[in-house]
Amino acid sequence: MTNLENHSPFKANYINRNGHQYHYVNEGQGSPVVMVHGNPSWSYYYRNLVSQLSENHQCIVPDHIGCGLSDKPDDEGYDYTLANRIDDLDALLEHLNVNENITLVVHDWGGMIGMGYAARYPERIKRLVILNTAAFHLPKTKKLPPALWLGRNTFIGTVLVRGFNAFSGIASCIGVKRKPMPKAVREAYVAPFNSWKNRISTLRFIQDIPLKEGDRNYQLVSDISDSLENFNKLPMLICWGLKDFVFDKHFLDVWQQRFPEAKVHAFDDCGHYILEDAADEVVPLINEFIKSTEVQLTK
Repeated sequence: MTNLENHSPFKANYINRNGHQYHYVNEGQGSPVVMVHGNPSWSYYYRNLVSQLSENHQCIVPDHIGCGLSDKPDDEGYDYTLANRIDDLDALLEHLNVNENITLVVHDWGGMIGMGYAARYPERIKRLVILNTAAFHLPKTKKLPPALWLGRNTFIGTVLVRGFNAFSGIASCIGVKRKPMPKAVREAYVAPFNSWKNRISTLRFIQDIPLKEGDRNYQLVSDISDSLENFNKLPMLICWGLKDFVFDKHFLDVWQQRFPEAKVHAFDDCGHYILEDAADEVVPLINEFIKSTEVQLTK
């Protein structure tokens, strides 16, 4: 067991993905719950939810390439872009023969990746849990936060993110609002991103944000956004930390406009890492949401 594996409470599983070790959590049995993390995070984010849901469900949580326990190749070894992230998730679920009755839980970049997968196979998705994320372009009412602009567009941003772990380190501090993360939890969040080499995905995620036509993935994001109408009849739960400095109320408003029937729980004292800030409330909410909608899936 590696030192990094010590931070995860679950057995480490791997598939070979184009020559890279692609790590995933696979706990429990039953209908599948696929949890997709964002940046700068990894499967560790979902540990409390997996512990709860794996009693009755197969919980699958990948680490994106460059994150968590997955390999962290350089740019020659892997093209760090949204399309490949979706392909990776697709390959993993194909490997596990998971192709129906999927409950999809998404956070941060996981929204774009997870809903990118859902856009390919809308018939496979039966429920959606949305946690401070997007599956559409930056809302017209929202400006790109300066910290993201710096990382996306400047060499100084590159040095801060890859040289000083500014993004992951700062996120572990400002991503929670109710109380600071315990030291061990904060260390677990930043542990995978412990060198210039191992912070490549953190920076590439920021640089991959499409803002205008012609940007790589702009059309893909448009297509994912357009596909959301395929899911407006599905049960959806939205849990949201309103003090998120990126995915704030501007993004929540779009979700609510697109899905007026969704069950929404907004926490005005919580930040980006809603499963850290409000785990005692959100984990039971998700568990109850899945139980209460189970009947719909068996009709």
